[in-house]
Amino acid sequence: MKDEEEVVVKVTKEIVVKFIEVGRLSVNSFEEVWNQIYKTVSESITKKQG
Repeated sequence: MKDEEEVVVKVTKEIVVKFIEVGRLSVNSFEEVWNQIYKTVSESITKKQG
């Protein structure tokens, strides 16, 4: 895994964990929310580097 991908996964994980802690994320919507957050974080990192 490239360093950039590792950062995206770690940041996404932290955001998802916070959403779970505050009750904003349920098991039923986990996959959809994970994918949306991952995409957003990935695009943000790519834009900053480009």
